[in-house]
Amino acid sequence: MSDTDAVQLLTCQHREMEGLLDAICKAEAAQRQALFAKVADELTVHIKAEEQIFYPAVHLARTEDDLLEALEEHLSLKRLLADLLELEPDDRAFEPKFKVLKEQTEHHHREEEEHLFPAVVRLIDPQERARLGERMLALQAQLTRQDMPRGAVIDETASAAPLE
Repeated sequence: MSDTDAVQLLTCQHREMEGLLDAICKAEAAQRQALFAKVADELTVHIKAEEQIFYPAVHLARTEDDLLEALEEHLSLKRLLADLLELEPDDRAFEPKFKVLKEQTEHHHREEEEHLFPAVVRLIDPQERARLGERMLALQAQLTRQDMPRGAVIDETASAAPLE
């Protein structure tokens, strides 16, 4: 597999996100806000790359049921992120809501890795997966350069992203 293979890239990002989520759970209250801002930004750019590049390409490979479920999971994650962005880390509601975000993120990763990604590897050749990975990395870099990508999540909580 190429270094930019889309499935490999997303799986690596899943592990990194899970590590950041664990770090927040272990962090002192003073560190949580900065760590959460990093998590919110990284989760936002990851979700956008999946929704704008990976899912539309994979949809063409007959994976619609898995994708529709993944988009609904993204909506749930966006709603939780939006709620958490309105709270201070020392707010009583922050920790339980964050725990739900962490659990749902990990569940979403497992679903993709167990169901969607194996289908993608079977249906999309390595060169196309590498092109998808490169496009996702470029979009993620562009979004990361923007000031606080997490801010866009607040406007994306009404319904799941369309599957185009």
